Amino acid sequence: MGGTRTALGTSAEPLVTAYDCAMLDLDGVVYVGGHAVDGVPEILATARGRGMTLAFVTNNASRRPETVADHLAEIGVRAEAADVVTSAQAAAREVADRVDVGAKVLVIGGEGLVVALQELGLVPVTSAAEMPAAVAQGFDPGVGWRQLTEGAAAIRGGAIWVASNLDLTVPTPRGPAPGNGALVNALAAAVDRRPVVVAGKPFRGLFDETVRRISSRRPIVVGDRLDTDIEGAVRCGADSLLVMTGVTDPAALAAAPAHRRPTYVAWTMRGLLTAHAAPEESSGTWSLGGWVAAVDDGCVSVRRRGDCEDDGLRAVTAAAWAWCDSHPDSCARLPTRLLEVGDGR
Repeated sequence: MGGTRTALGTSAEPLVTAYDCAMLDLDGVVYVGGHAVDGVPEILATARGRGMTLAFVTNNASRRPETVADHLAEIGVRAEAADVVTSAQAAAREVADRVDVGAKVLVIGGEGLVVALQELGLVPVTSAAEMPAAVAQGFDPGVGWRQLTEGAAAIRGGAIWVASNLDLTVPTPRGPAPGNGALVNALAAAVDRRPVVVAGKPFRGLFDETVRRISSRRPIVVGDRLDTDIEGAVRCGADSLLVMTGVTDPAALAAAPAHRRPTYVAWTMRGLLTAHAAPEESSGTWSLGGWVAAVDDGCVSVRRRGDCEDDGLRAVTAAAWAWCDSHPDSCARLPTRLLEVGDGR
């Protein structure tokens, strides 16, 4: 199931009780770099205390779940390896669904992918000469020409090709660096074809694997990226909460196309602990909690008359989406225009 979204959702009760599980992205949501986002460890502890299951879901295929859980513990977030689901595990599942138990799989990647394949009874190999039934590709800093060359030979020999994700870049202290998507593109250029399936966000394999492991009936996806977290939730028909602690800014949210619109928005993860009211429209303006937003000549303006900044974000979002839906040819220009904030108190 999937679809598009034209307006923000509402929840009369806090999201933490309206949903049984939060599927949490990591970088930009739980932590930024080596440090927890302010207040997140306490918020997640509160969510757990109120009965919500937490699943930490990542497109990163290079690390084992145990390694991710250890890092979370270091920054004050309680987590077990079973709480972590990676795109390596999702990719291994996609491979296992297509080959026999005990089949050989050529790995372009690192330990996270090797272990995930072994857990499903598959045999990781490093040479096309071993006639692997499949090629599994996931990011690892050690991936180079030799692994890509072996992968190319295996794919040309008939091996099924599965990729963990298509993220073009990965964050580093020196700025974005080539990610798995860039390496997939390099291999695709050599073999003149694309992977038969991609497991990670925004595709549904990673979400399906998470539901399989945690047995959630009504999950909510919590992320900071429109093009992976939120688009993936929309593809799966799942509700989502976008937090503004990562890469998305209000201008990008305002211009989000319908297939990348979250159900709920909040500045921080604290939005998980609150109810979510919908802005009301009157004569082209949208208001909530004392905040009033409108779009004038393709530029969003908002007057602040309330104390809850999440209400202001929701009013801006509602006004912008309504304008975009009636001006589809102009909406793409919204991110290039400044959001004008006026204090109307």
